[in-house]
Amino acid sequence: METLINLPRTKRGKNTLNNILSAAVQLFYEKGYHNTSINEITSLAGVAAGTFYVYFDGKYNLYKYLLLKCSHMIRKTLSKAIKDCKTRKEAERVGLKAWLEFVLQNQYMYHIIWESLYIDRELFNEYYISFAKSYMKGLSVAEKSGELIDIDLEVLAYTLMGATNFLGLRWGLFDENTTHAEVDRVVDEFMKILDRGIFVSKELQEQEAINDSKSIEKERSTMSTRFRFQMQLDEYESEEE
Repeated sequence: METLINLPRTKRGKNTLNNILSAAVQLFYEKGYHNTSINEITSLAGVAAGTFYVYFDGKYNLYKYLLLKCSHMIRKTLSKAIKDCKTRKEAERVGLKAWLEFVLQNQYMYHIIWESLYIDRELFNEYYISFAKSYMKGLSVAEKSGELIDIDLEVLAYTLMGATNFLGLRWGLFDENTTHAEVDRVVDEFMKILDRGIFVSKELQEQEAINDSKSIEKERSTMSTRFRFQMQLDEYESEEE
C-alpha cells in the first residue's frame, strides 16, 4: 500500500491527505471515477492542484489505495464483530448484521469496489478472489470441527458472499433509511435459509401433518372437558370459509 502513496509525517500533512481522500470518495460516489478529475478532487479538498502529487502519482493510484482501504475496513469490521462467536452459524448471523449496519454508514464502498470492474478488471478479480480465500479459511475451521455438511467450500464461500452482497445492496443502498429492527428481521430470514434450506421435504410435510392432527385432537379433547354440549362446523363448511 505504501508504494501507492507517499504517507505524510506531520499532523498537517495527514489532515491534508484525509481531505483529499474524503473528497475523492465523495466525487467517485457522486460522479464515478472516469468523470472525476484531479482538479475537482483538490478543489473540493481545499488544496492546491499540485498538492495532490505530493501524495499520489496519479488518479489510478489514488483509486487503488481507496479500494485497498475499503477492503481493510470491511475485513477489520467483520473480524472484530465475530471474534467472540463460538460457532460458524453464530459468526454468519453476527457477521451479516455487522455488514448491513456497516453498509448503511458507508454506502460509497459499493461504488468504490464495483467500479473496479470498469477501471481495471484485475483489481476487481483480485478483490473478490482474495476475500473468498479469507472466507474459506473460516469455513475450513468450521468443517474440521464438524459444523458443516460435506460441501465444496469455494462454492459455499461465493454463495454466502453473494447473498450478503445483495442483501447489503437492498437494505443498505437501495433503502438508505433501513432501521435496526429491519436489519434484525433480514438477518433472521437469512438464517432460516441456513438452518432449514429453502425446499420443503416430503418427510417434513408428513411430520407437519401428523403434528397438525395431534394438535386438532388435543383441541377437541380440551373442548370436551370445557363444555357440556358441543357444536362444531362440518368439514365442508370449514373449507368454504
